[in-house]
Amino acid sequence: MGDEKDSSNVLKNILKNILFLKIFQTFRMAIQPSKLIIAFCAVTGIYLAGSIMDFSNTVRVQKGIRGKVMQTELDIYMTRPELFDAFIKGTEKSGVRTGVFSTLWHFGSKKYHDALDRLFAFDLPGVMANMRDFFKAVTWAVRHHSLYCILFFLIQLVVFSIAGGAICRISALQFAQDEKPGLTEALRFSINKFTSLVTSPLLPMVIIIIIGLFISLLGLIGNIRWAGDLMVAIFTLLALIAGAFIAVASIGTVAGFSLMFPSVAYDGSDCLDAINRSFCYVYARPWRMGFYTVTAAVYGSLCYIFVRFFAFLLIWCTHLFLQLGLNDKKLAAIWPVPTFKNLVDLPDLSAANWSVQLAAVVIYMLVLAVVVLVVSFIISFYFSANTIIYSLLRKKVDNTALEDVYSPFEEVDTEPAVFEQVDTEPVVPEQVETEPTLPEQAEPEPTVPEQAEPEPTVPEQAETEPAVPEEVETEPTLPEQVETEPIVTESEPEQPPPKAKKKSKKKTKKKTKKKSKPQPESDESPPQEQ
Repeated sequence: MGDEKDSSNVLKNILKNILFLKIFQTFRMAIQPSKLIIAFCAVTGIYLAGSIMDFSNTVRVQKGIRGKVMQTELDIYMTRPELFDAFIKGTEKSGVRTGVFSTLWHFGSKKYHDALDRLFAFDLPGVMANMRDFFKAVTWAVRHHSLYCILFFLIQLVVFSIAGGAICRISALQFAQDEKPGLTEALRFSINKFTSLVTSPLLPMVIIIIIGLFISLLGLIGNIRWAGDLMVAIFTLLALIAGAFIAVASIGTVAGFSLMFPSVAYDGSDCLDAINRSFCYVYARPWRMGFYTVTAAVYGSLCYIFVRFFAFLLIWCTHLFLQLGLNDKKLAAIWPVPTFKNLVDLPDLSAANWSVQLAAVVIYMLVLAVVVLVVSFIISFYFSANTIIYSLLRKKVDNTALEDVYSPFEEVDTEPAVFEQVDTEPVVPEQVETEPTLPEQAEPEPTVPEQAEPEPTVPEQAETEPAVPEEVETEPTLPEQVETEPIVTESEPEQPPPKAKKKSKKKTKKKTKKKSKPQPESDESPPQEQ
């Protein structure tokens, strides 16, 4: 039994040291409700922003007889780019237009489903072709609708900075310390780090643009007559160096973008630190970074198929049991049959009455919410997986423990220690309070009141007031006479005339010769008087 336990412990330690296996914890982390809620709100916010911006209607379209869109300028740009300019001129007078967001939404949806079909058929070239077409469509939007794309990109960046930062923060605490922070706590952290989250991906892009403008400036110099060509040849070396910086920044930005948000969430990094860490990890461990990314992508694809199947089963079962109690034609008019490839679709409502249209729209929105949850899972999985990858790379490059995570309360918790030290300073007055222990040594002084009984003779002693110089010389008797001093102060106005003092000068001289040095006691007497 002991050998079996030892062997199992050894196996656990071996598996624990294999870091890439920790990536398989992503699914369990991605389905956390708080992350899905944050991602759902982010997708909804982006969809609403795009729908509102589509009121601009800047995309030219060609509609059919019933008003249905036949083709858009994006379709012409993708299929027959040589006819793009002619299509723009031909549709300029018609005035029929649509929004950029809706155009990209429908085009991207078609390419996504086609890529999914090719993936199930194990047609990887077809999958890559659909991905290439999607990025080409984004290029069309940036080139022909620049202002719209810039505004929409900034909105996306703001939304995903808040949502991505919150999801990465939850993932960091859950992976490092097995904690599950609340939704508001994660959003509060993301909002506090909003500047770092937004500027960390923007700054490399700005640097690339500035360097590119510098190279373009060198090209403008080449337009100078006679000397332009020579100056371009002279400054070509600078242009090549600038191009090298652009290449380094581009690779670091594309490959390290996924590590910037986890850097802020895990280490509380600012903008420059997040960029530095992401670039450093990419260039220090490029093959390990690629291996982790491929592993997460393959595992994420399998998890996505499972989640999509769950959503399809949910929608299909609901549709099936509704169909048992409702007429097939009536249900088909408001809710088409869902399939695994197409979970939601809006039926043709051109000939339907208002009640059918309203019912179809409500059902479409509810089923669309389920589809958005599937998309939310993809977003949650992406940020959770990148957070784990960042932690593993940090372990390899910086040798930082996986459990080490930034806490915004560490600095606040250490500050009270300063005040605690300040609070200990009042101990000095306590030591001052111990000084009254001097009267404890004067405890035998209760005998002084007994001597104070013959105090009526004090006036007689006042005649022989050699003790009057007690302020300096006869201080050894001060501890005993401290209590009698009030009597002396009362008798001060009754002091005898100066003649009595002249008579006692000789006696005082004799006594001062016999006195020992009582000055230390004179130093102690003032505190007693105080």
